[in-house]
Parts: sequence; C-alpha cells; structure tokens
Amino acid sequence: MSLAVAYTRAKLGINAPLVSIEVHLSNGLPGFHMVGLPETAVKESKDRVRSAIINSHFEFPARRITVNLAPADLPKEGSRFDIAIAIAILAASDQLPREHLKDYEFIGELALSGETRPVDAVLPAALGCVSHNKQLIIARDNAPEAGLVSDLSILPAKHLLEISAHLHQRQLLQPWDKQATAEADNHQLNSKPDKQLNEVIGQHHAKRALEISATGGHNLLFYGPPGTGKTMLASRLPGILPELTNQQALEVAAIYSVAGKGLRPQIWSRPFRAPHHTASAAALVGGGSTPRPGEISLAHQGVLFLDELPEFSRRVLEVLREPMESGEIMISRVAAQSRYPASFQLIAAMNPCPCGYLGSERCSCSPDQINRYRNKISGPLLDRIDLQVQVSKMENRQLLNQRTESSGESNQQIKQRISAARKRQIKRQGKINNQLSSLELKNICPLNSEQQALMDNAINRFALSTRGFYRVLRVARSIADLEGRDTVATEDYQEALSYRITSDCKQ
Repeated sequence: MSLAVAYTRAKLGINAPLVSIEVHLSNGLPGFHMVGLPETAVKESKDRVRSAIINSHFEFPARRITVNLAPADLPKEGSRFDIAIAIAILAASDQLPREHLKDYEFIGELALSGETRPVDAVLPAALGCVSHNKQLIIARDNAPEAGLVSDLSILPAKHLLEISAHLHQRQLLQPWDKQATAEADNHQLNSKPDKQLNEVIGQHHAKRALEISATGGHNLLFYGPPGTGKTMLASRLPGILPELTNQQALEVAAIYSVAGKGLRPQIWSRPFRAPHHTASAAALVGGGSTPRPGEISLAHQGVLFLDELPEFSRRVLEVLREPMESGEIMISRVAAQSRYPASFQLIAAMNPCPCGYLGSERCSCSPDQINRYRNKISGPLLDRIDLQVQVSKMENRQLLNQRTESSGESNQQIKQRISAARKRQIKRQGKINNQLSSLELKNICPLNSEQQALMDNAINRFALSTRGFYRVLRVARSIADLEGRDTVATEDYQEALSYRITSDCKQ
C-alpha cells in the first residue's frame, strides 16, 4: 500500500489543532501535489522536503505524490509541517516503517541538507500532544520550550537521519532532560534582581496606591509633573506582584511562542510591556493578515504600562476598552479568527498639561491647549481606571537628603503581604477582586447604613457612573484584604473614593 499518515499540529491563535499528513503515491507522471488549504510557506515545503530527502541519502519517489493536510478546511501556515511531510513520504515509499507513526507527532522545519530547524508556536503544540498521549519529535532548538510541559515525552532531533534511525529502532532518540531545563530557568529567575520599590524617594501616597493596585489587580493612573517618579513607580510593580502559577506561566509562554518571541528568559515572572506612544492599534491589540498577538496579549497576567498616555492616538486608546472588561481579544480576518487572552493590568502615566508644569511659572499652556490635551483620554476609558493618583513634586529637603530609603520594606516583604491578600481573595471567591461581577460584589461587600450614605453622597456629588461605583467597591475590598480584614470598613470606602475622585485629571 502506497499510503502513509503522519501527525503534526497547526497554529490557530494559542491553540494547536491536530493535522493529519496523508501521503499517497500513485502511478503516472512524477509530480508533487499538495492540498488542504496550504499557504505559500507550506507550498514551498515541496522543494525543501525533496532536497532534504535526497541529501539524507534516501530515494525520492519518482511517482505522482499527493499530500493532503487534513482537516481540509483549516488554514495551514508556516514551515512547521516539513518533518511530518518528509516522514510520511518515506513511509509511503516503504523506506520507513509506518506501523509506529501513530505514536508520534512531528513538528519542525527542514533545511536542504536534512537538518532540522526550530519553528514558533511549539508550546501550544506540546500541550495538545500531551492531551493525546503521544510522543513529540521536534527540532533540537525547540526542546527547551516544549520541555515546559510535564508528562510529555520529547524527542529532539538534529537531522532527518536521526528520526529515521529512531523509527527503524536502530538508534533511539534520547528524551529531553526537563530537569536541566528547570534548573536553568530557576537560575535565570534568581540571577536578575527585581527593581526595589524602596529605591523611590518619598511618594508614600503613590506607593500605597501601587500596593493596593497589586493586591486586587486594579488599573492605575499616575499624573503629575515630569521627573516626579511616575515611570519609576510603574517599573517597580512587577517586583511586588506574586509569581505566576504553573498554569499562568504556560499561558503566557504559549502567547510568546505564538508571537515568535521564543521562550521567555524568566517564565515565572510577570510580563511587563511598555510600548512607545507611537504604537498603532494593531501593535497594541494584535493583527496582520495572519493574526498575531499584540502588546495587550503579551502583557497577559502582567502589566501593560502606557507612559505619556495622552500622546497615544485616541483611536489607539479606545481599542483597549473592550479587552479591559472581557480579558480577551478576538481578531477577525477573512481567512481565520484568532482569540487571544488579554487579562492585563493597565498602569498609565501622564502630565497635567502639554508642558507638564501646570500651576508653576514655567507653564505657558493656554486653557484650550490643556483641554485638548486632556480630552485625548475619553471618559469611558478613564472610568475603567480604578485608581487615579497625583504624584507631586518632591520637596527640596527630600531631594537633598543623602540618605536613601533602603531601610524601608523590601520587595519580598511587600510581595508576601500582597500574596497573602490574594490567597484570601482566591479562598473567598475563587478570583482576584478586579474580576468580581456586580452581583458578586453585592454579596461580598454589603453596605451598612453609614456606608450607604457615604456612597450616595459620592455618587451625587462626583457623578460616579455605575461602573465607577462598582470599581470603588472592588478597590475598597482590596484595601480590606491588604489590611487582613474580613469585612470592609467605612474608612476603606473613604480611601477608595480618594483614589477615584481626581477632578484635576478629569477636567
């Protein structure tokens, strides 16, 4: 029988659907035909595979070769199918045994010499492979990434001949040593120290807001004159956030893999993305003819920092509104739809006016210029930012003081307190406070008569929207968790309101 089937996986968002490579050899004029919605890079694999087979001292069949990539309605892209196609051709021509092919999945590109080359989106493929209880044969350079998946037998190969020898049972491929990978990851994690929050001079109010933001995963806006430490404060947030769980780390690593960025150096740390204000909407949310994740997905389970917020195009900022609520982004194209997770924590910074020195003699901005500058941030977007904190210019005595604040709490001490608060949230409601629905908030944050009067006055006086009201409740709940209280006190609501009501920023 001149029919053989090998298995591989395609790339669809952060998923990797199974693809069967069916190869049939028939009589007739020699030819190489490929069907099953292959895009250009896949079609070009015909020449790569032919040269790799010949240069590996195999015989390329002088027959009519039909390659079907099933399912036929799934678009296929990239060079990831090369190894599977070559193996299926060799098996169909009886140069390789075909009885064991069902136990393996093959992913990787082939050089003309027969050497294997790495491809992107290997981690989602590895996750899919382990769910089907198969062994994964991949390029050697992709092994560290696939090694993140436990309970998966990974067989790295450097050449097509090594894969052939393994299938013939002549010289078996050695499984990848995952323990060595884990030790290397731990070394990398411990080798790079976090930026310490106690390095920031003064700004105790802003530090407090940053800690509350980390506790509940709340969005945060710093506004104030240039040089007051807004960017410095934002860059310290990842250092006080709890480390990623195994599942979260795999999710983030899968996104980076699909984006073609390879394995993150510190896979257990929270991602921190800081795109330039000239970034386009597609750069932020993802896109392209073949959809790829953008900055909001690369910041999944981490921090998206937008410095100089009003300098971003208003159209670009508006695309953030829906992902901030849903925690995911759907990118639709003619060929396919891709869904990427985007559960990020937004940290933004801005000046009070175009020149940044509003209220001082240095400011030369007209009221019209100030209004145009601030109106670049829409009300609905600002309404989705839970904490809005003014960062003031430091006093001269603080600046001239030669002593540092190194005696303050370290990142590790703050992280322990935040981790304890988050564990309290997970135990109580199964999620962090920023993800609570309005119905859940009514049960978790019941208001007594005094608190009802306080919130009623705030709604009327400061025109809080329904969304703004519930975000105040979430922040108050995080403050109580940070302090270790089971119930939310009135002072918690007062503090939450103080971060919410920033008339200087809104007007």
